[in-house]
Amino acid sequence: MPMLNLEHVALNVPEPAAMAAWYVKNLGMRIVRQSADPPFIHFIADAAGRSVIEIYGNTADPFPAYVSMHPLRLHVAFATSDPDGSRDALVAAGASFVDEMTREDGTRLIMLRDPWGLALQLCKRPQALL
Repeated sequence: MPMLNLEHVALNVPEPAAMAAWYVKNLGMRIVRQSADPPFIHFIADAAGRSVIEIYGNTADPFPAYVSMHPLRLHVAFATSDPDGSRDALVAAGASFVDEMTREDGTRLIMLRDPWGLALQLCKRPQALL
């Protein structure tokens, strides 16, 4: 069996350049590769350089209605040491609050939606996943 490493997760969105710019400005991500031609691909990496999201706008298939999807169906999760402060900053930048909870083990989870309706989860865990 091959040993594979996750390279990226892709999201087909109507405004890839604007969305990538918002993620860079507000989530500390950085653009590692991009294209100025359709489908306007933007590969963005997280601050640790461990995870990559591809954001593009390919009209060959209808854009998913992220805003109508329950956050349990699809969300992008970000680790944070200050979930409440991160929530407040992202809401001030155009995200919308959805829900929050604290699990028995102390894990703090806050669900938001970015300005395009994609669900974002903020996580503070007693022990990091990796």
